[in-house]
Amino acid sequence: MKNSSLFIVLQRMRKPFLVITITYTIAIVGLLLIQGVDDNGNPYQMSIFDAFYFVTYTASTIGFGETPYAFTYAQKLWVSFSIYVTVLGWFYGIGTLVTLLQDKLFIREMEKAKFRRQVKGLKQKFIIILGYNQITSEIINRAIDQEIRTVVIEKNENRANNLRLENFTPTVPVLVADAYTPAALEDAGIKKFNCKGLVSIFEDDSLNLRIALTSKLLNPYVRLAVKSTTNNHTENLKDLDVEIIANPFSIISSEIAMALNAPSLLKLEKWVYKIDNLNATLPSFPQGKYIICGYGRMGQHIYSSLKQDNVEAEFVEMDKSKVGTFAADEMMNITYGNADDKDLLLSVGIEEAVAIISATNDDTTNLSILATAKKLNPDIMTIARENEMEDFSIFENAKIDHIFMPSRILINKTTNALISPLSDKFIRLICRKDNNWASLLVKDLIQNVNEDPLLYELRIDEKHAVEIVKALDDDKEINLEIFTRSLYNREQKNNVIPLLLQREDEVLLLPSLDIILKENDEILFACDENAKNDIELIAENIYEFHYVYTGEEKKTIFLRKNK
Repeated sequence: MKNSSLFIVLQRMRKPFLVITITYTIAIVGLLLIQGVDDNGNPYQMSIFDAFYFVTYTASTIGFGETPYAFTYAQKLWVSFSIYVTVLGWFYGIGTLVTLLQDKLFIREMEKAKFRRQVKGLKQKFIIILGYNQITSEIINRAIDQEIRTVVIEKNENRANNLRLENFTPTVPVLVADAYTPAALEDAGIKKFNCKGLVSIFEDDSLNLRIALTSKLLNPYVRLAVKSTTNNHTENLKDLDVEIIANPFSIISSEIAMALNAPSLLKLEKWVYKIDNLNATLPSFPQGKYIICGYGRMGQHIYSSLKQDNVEAEFVEMDKSKVGTFAADEMMNITYGNADDKDLLLSVGIEEAVAIISATNDDTTNLSILATAKKLNPDIMTIARENEMEDFSIFENAKIDHIFMPSRILINKTTNALISPLSDKFIRLICRKDNNWASLLVKDLIQNVNEDPLLYELRIDEKHAVEIVKALDDDKEINLEIFTRSLYNREQKNNVIPLLLQREDEVLLLPSLDIILKENDEILFACDENAKNDIELIAENIYEFHYVYTGEEKKTIFLRKNK
């Protein structure tokens, strides 16, 4: 039954309804059978309506008096009996109703019905987020900032209540259910036309894969952002055509590789993710021996990345069982023991090492390892994995050179890919470039825009660029350069740099301003606030577009009807 709350009411209140109906029937039939007298002493029989009316207000203990005439002793005796019977029926009914209203199953079904109504009423673009924690809370905030609604499915009722207490504006509907069930995903609106994406970043890769499979079967067109930490699951997700696969450990190893070989690329990536501006200084990763503490997924990714760059690396791992078959690589150096032990660190060459990476899944252990290493080698570069997202970070106060936070990386990757897909494509494309290319782009952005440019995405369609579309329909040639012109003086240029243009399956990095626009082109701009406002007006306002296109002010024509 679709409306389970109604079914529960009908099921639980069936007996109380029967009891009240039977007691009413007995009381009414008795009043119909017992003969009364009117004001003149003539005998009369109560009508069904009079009997029902009297029993109705008497059973509810309102008591309006005897009607339509004063009762005989026989009627009074029957009414006295009826009062006890009907009141007991009401007590039973009210007690059952109170119990029902406190029933957890009924409350949950009522919340589910409310959730369905909220989702049905969503007219704006929205994304479905599975699970509520610190990571997904930040994703919700970023989506709201971009005027994208969110819907949450959370299995744990306490976490769902925490979400409700956050008091997000606009409201974030939350459903208490297993995220992998098709029914829950359908209730969350995965089949709706305005559902633009789904986020599944559970720790269990198998669960994420199951959710991805179910979601694609329900709606093959929905964009999925799914976490994967192993190559096997990543390949499986690719086979399902999952658009966004977020592997935080792979991203961390990629960032370390960029820091070693192309720091300007890392600077661009951090700017896009709104972590730093373009003038921020990045730690220069030195060449030499690296010690990696923690043979986990993060440690293995970093080791592979360092080996590709021919950087000497050595593992320190406390638990031998974690290593498994991967240790068969004879080129891998692994020392077993506690990484915060001074003698062990000295034995693996901490005094000659240029950097130590503490990559365990325990923050206390990571801090202890780096504190010990710093005492043995004050010049060593310290790199840490921070697992917990807290408002106050002890890692920042520990003066660690570089901090990697997998949860923060997940937030950046998923929100950027879902909310700003062109920015995500831009990051993937620039990773193929070298440091000289990135240095020139950083310099260009700082000189021509500012140290922290805005990223603005524009689609050439009737909704977002109606004036451009009209001009294209009239066979006018519109160049990308039109968006760089100032509305105060079209001969002057705004602080704008087009970073990327996507046309169907073709993606152009740093497109030429001479390129002729076509309908459905998608453009990523780096600009300041004034330039962003001008771009929006040029795309949507007929007078502003006419000015930058022709150099003339478009006159407003007023028509007056003849009287």
